[in-house]
Amino acid sequence: MRALPVRVDAVLIQAVIAAALSFAHLHDLAVAAGQDGWKAWAYPVSVDLLMVAAWKRLRTGESRAAGWSWFLVAIAASLGANVATAGLLDLNNVPAWLRITVAGWPAVAFLGGTLLAHGPSDRTEAVTEPDSLHTVEPESPALPAAPEAPRTTAQPPAALVNHARKVAAEHLTRTGSPIDTATLRARLGVPMPLAEAIAAQLS
Repeated sequence: MRALPVRVDAVLIQAVIAAALSFAHLHDLAVAAGQDGWKAWAYPVSVDLLMVAAWKRLRTGESRAAGWSWFLVAIAASLGANVATAGLLDLNNVPAWLRITVAGWPAVAFLGGTLLAHGPSDRTEAVTEPDSLHTVEPESPALPAAPEAPRTTAQPPAALVNHARKVAAEHLTRTGSPIDTATLRARLGVPMPLAEAIAAQLS
């Protein structure tokens, strides 16, 4: 079986070296501050895990203020250990404030990790409203008005027309003027459309 070529990534190697050195500096500072055995090795792990948790929070876009705050705390702890072990601090005679800081770090790291893992999200969840509040009923297109049916003039019966002639003649003899449609309607007792049709027959 042919072996796969191994790609050497210079950036990855550099990251591993830097992480190992920082890890060692944190361990040495913890030992100098009075933490020995497994406790001294737990300090660099705690600092790195807090940094990773803060960076993850920043990458996901949730609670960015909290992410930046705890990321800077972890960076300060790591950078402080690197500087302290550079010969600027006598590791055989560590000051009291540094011993207190190292001793109190587990509580700080626990608080930061808990808040980053279970803190509230900055994302505002949209309130789902019923669709009925947003649904706009489409307007029905206006239907064209139906054309008005032409008015048909009913043809009055011949007998009724003959009777109307007699009524009109009698009205003309009595009054000296032709009978109007309203009077004809009243005398015949028929609806106005029928009276109009009869009047048209008489003219």
